[in-house]
Amino acid sequence: MNSASQPKKKVLRLGLPKGSLQESTLKLFRKAGYRIELSQRSYYPQFDDPEIESMLIRAQEMARYVEDGVLDCGLTGLDWILDSNASVKEVAELRYAKEGFRPVRWVVAVPMDSKIKTLKDLNGKRIATELVNFTRRFLKSKGIDAQIDFSWGATEVKPPYLADAIVELTETGTSLRANNLRIIDTILESTTRFIANKEAWKDPWKREKMENICLLLQGALAAEDKVGLKMNVHEKDLKSVLSQLPAMHSPTIAQLTEAGWYDLDVVIDEKLVRDLIPRLKKAGATGIVEYQLNKVIP
Repeated sequence: MNSASQPKKKVLRLGLPKGSLQESTLKLFRKAGYRIELSQRSYYPQFDDPEIESMLIRAQEMARYVEDGVLDCGLTGLDWILDSNASVKEVAELRYAKEGFRPVRWVVAVPMDSKIKTLKDLNGKRIATELVNFTRRFLKSKGIDAQIDFSWGATEVKPPYLADAIVELTETGTSLRANNLRIIDTILESTTRFIANKEAWKDPWKREKMENICLLLQGALAAEDKVGLKMNVHEKDLKSVLSQLPAMHSPTIAQLTEAGWYDLDVVIDEKLVRDLIPRLKKAGATGIVEYQLNKVIP
């Protein structure tokens, strides 16, 4: 068979966010079961799945390239989807960020001694931000006429000399406080989204591939703050032990070969384990084993 008659290889073109979300995204994919290799200077992560071709793209640009069909799908923040006003299919919300699992916030911040107290005080003022388009639309919807300047970075240092206020991304507010800024309002909360090109989404093979990836990613995220517990329990203590267990669902119980003994397996929030294990031991559980989870699929 010559190469011309061979079936065309099916490939999903996936965009991964370069920058602040890069490491957390690669870590999430690895936990979801994908082996990824990326050399220091490369923009093309290599997946162990031959049906995935990926490249690193700044999150700010991702939605535009997905909309245009350069990429079939990608991961980026809701903030950048709204800022670019891109027409894409939102496949899944993935609640993770650079430092944690809470939504990030775009806030309006001003110097501590500024007379600006509310959004209305921004009328006629100069604002620096990377989120130019969304900020302009948002303020216009509030009847506020302000000059919005694009900031190439280091936005926190712009006030008071280069701007009256900034609209900046924050997870904890630490950097803003360190630069003597105070928050007067939040204009947007954002989480990471898995988005798809609308034409690619109509392709049955690509759609199934994307849905499977999202299933694994969501399963990996669901496992982040949970652990598994295994233990042996005698029949006489089973009711007492079960009363101690806060579970996602009913725990799995299996009878052991030794009469009157059961194996109990449960998934719980990791933060509960420290206080829970002593109570389980006291209630009669033995051979208690805590283990990490890679994925939890509902």
